[in-house]
Amino acid sequence: MNQISPLAYVLPEAKLGDNNIIGPFCFIDKNTVIGDNNNLQNSVTVHTGARIGNGNEFFPGASISTKPQDLKFAGEETTCIVGDNNSIRENVTISRGTASKGTTKVGSNNLLMECVHVAHDCVLGSGCIIGNATKFAGEVVIDDNAIVSSTVLCHQFCHIGGYVMIQGGCRFSQDIPPFIIAGKDPTKYCGINLIGLRRRGFSNEKIQMIHEAYRLLYSKGIMAEGIEEIKKNLPECEEINYIIDFVKSSKRGIVR
Repeated sequence: MNQISPLAYVLPEAKLGDNNIIGPFCFIDKNTVIGDNNNLQNSVTVHTGARIGNGNEFFPGASISTKPQDLKFAGEETTCIVGDNNSIRENVTISRGTASKGTTKVGSNNLLMECVHVAHDCVLGSGCIIGNATKFAGEVVIDDNAIVSSTVLCHQFCHIGGYVMIQGGCRFSQDIPPFIIAGKDPTKYCGINLIGLRRRGFSNEKIQMIHEAYRLLYSKGIMAEGIEEIKKNLPECEEINYIIDFVKSSKRGIVR
């Protein structure tokens, strides 16, 4: 049974699962689907197109599936998908998609801290931690287990790899490859995310292999030559393939 405050407004077309808590001054629009065991504290807005999973907690002022801040948006029917067990803190805004991709996606088990903005058509993986006031422009992709510190500004269409640590205050318009620390001004490669990888259970052998892969990659002025060095000198494995595929598929180039 759902607990809905008499001071909340839920449109009759909204579809709610079971055991949700809807606090005072929340607004849930039509064409929305909310699963089970979600907690919407006071003053949370769920706009049309939201598809919310189970076990999420939304803090005051969060606005989910907002109208995209894209002048090309013409009112097309799009969605914003939020997975399970996310913590969406105060004043976070997540826009729904546009005609470009049709949906914005946020995975599961993420922490989005106060005032984070996830723009239209972004794809945010699972297990990520996003710091206070960080902003992702449209169609950014963030892979699983990324840590992005506070007040980071990410240009549209960028790709952030998994297991990265991006230092606070960074601004960048290139891709951040997996397993690294990115920081300084301008944003650059600052070594591999050694502590983060150890905490995630990576063996010393895997960490050393990742370190060597980036040494080879950045030893060449042309990324294609660096990739060939990696292929010649390191054995094939999941982590090495991830690095190679990420760099080869990068459309904006990677930070150096």
